[in-house]
Amino acid sequence: MLAHSSHLPIVLDYIDQNHDITAEDEGGVMLALQQRHRVRHIRLSVPSPHLWKLVPAIGGEFPMLESLFVEPRIEGRSNTNWTLPRTFQAPCLRCLVLTNIDLSPVFQILTTCVSLVTLSLNGIYPANFSPNDLLQHLSFLPQLKSLTIDFHHNVMNTPIEGELLGAPVMTYVTFPDLRRLQFVGTNAFLEVLLSCIMAPTLEALDVFLFPKVAFSTPNLLQFMSTAKNLKLTTAEFLFEDSIVGLVIDPDEGSECSFVLRVTGLYLDEQVSFMAQIFDGFGPVFSAVEHLTFLYEKSLLYVGPNEVDPSQWHRLLRLFRNVKTLLVEDDLVRDLSRCLESDDEEFVLELLPELKELSYSSGVSLAGDEFNGFIIARQVAGRPVTLVRL
Repeated sequence: MLAHSSHLPIVLDYIDQNHDITAEDEGGVMLALQQRHRVRHIRLSVPSPHLWKLVPAIGGEFPMLESLFVEPRIEGRSNTNWTLPRTFQAPCLRCLVLTNIDLSPVFQILTTCVSLVTLSLNGIYPANFSPNDLLQHLSFLPQLKSLTIDFHHNVMNTPIEGELLGAPVMTYVTFPDLRRLQFVGTNAFLEVLLSCIMAPTLEALDVFLFPKVAFSTPNLLQFMSTAKNLKLTTAEFLFEDSIVGLVIDPDEGSECSFVLRVTGLYLDEQVSFMAQIFDGFGPVFSAVEHLTFLYEKSLLYVGPNEVDPSQWHRLLRLFRNVKTLLVEDDLVRDLSRCLESDDEEFVLELLPELKELSYSSGVSLAGDEFNGFIIARQVAGRPVTLVRL
């Protein structure tokens, strides 16, 4: 077929779902890759042993190639990286998505891909590069609109990160057109990157942090403070089995502007992580008017869920302009207790602009949840409407 359509562009899209790539399929992929002057798009998702056979054929110049997506199909996320041939060239490349890749040759290739709009590096392992190396090569991509930096989860269990973060950072990068930034990795690496990046047109920030004893995020705070297009009006905390997340939307039903998730097993740990990470974020969250607390934990993760009320207070104080608050059943008892106080000043300090408090009713609830808070607000002249769903 390829021989009889020599003037048509080639779109190579091969995904092996069952780990049973045949010799015939493998030969067809190789044949297509040899037609470098015709290949427009490449997507390969195949078992690692087969990928290592196919990768050499990606070497050389692909003058028409616009997108390259390569993912080794493996059980879990392997430490084994594959290597893109250093001879690979694609002057028209606009989208590059690579998983479990050795970054050394990729860095060299990025210097020639000045038209790149989307770059996604997934499952990377920083054994041979520093934040400065990464920033230097990203500086060659002024047209980027979407950037993903996704570290291998094993990074958090090695001393490599600490060693690399000790190196001086000399490169500062401005991405004038960057709309979306996604990061998966450690708090420390994120802080280094954000201290050196400017993205004035950013519209969406998605962060997943690996767990640690204590979090510090001054550069994340500064970065978000300067990202004027991050419109944050609706915030939702979601407590799940092993992950807690904050999702903030510009408007209900719109695409998320800001997502931050972190690994944490028990509720008390998750609330503490959120309070640490967002310490000082009050000005950033000042536009949030609708706040929700959701709980989706299974019985598998029953554990120390008694949360120190001061940690809830740290979170709630960040949202001074919230008008509506929704609390799901399993969090009602905790949050109702932390809101109760005989101190009028304290009652007005938490969610001072709150107008409506809604909560889902479960069979285990007594029916008088939040009554103390509602009465205290009425006495203080700041009434709140209570809605039991």
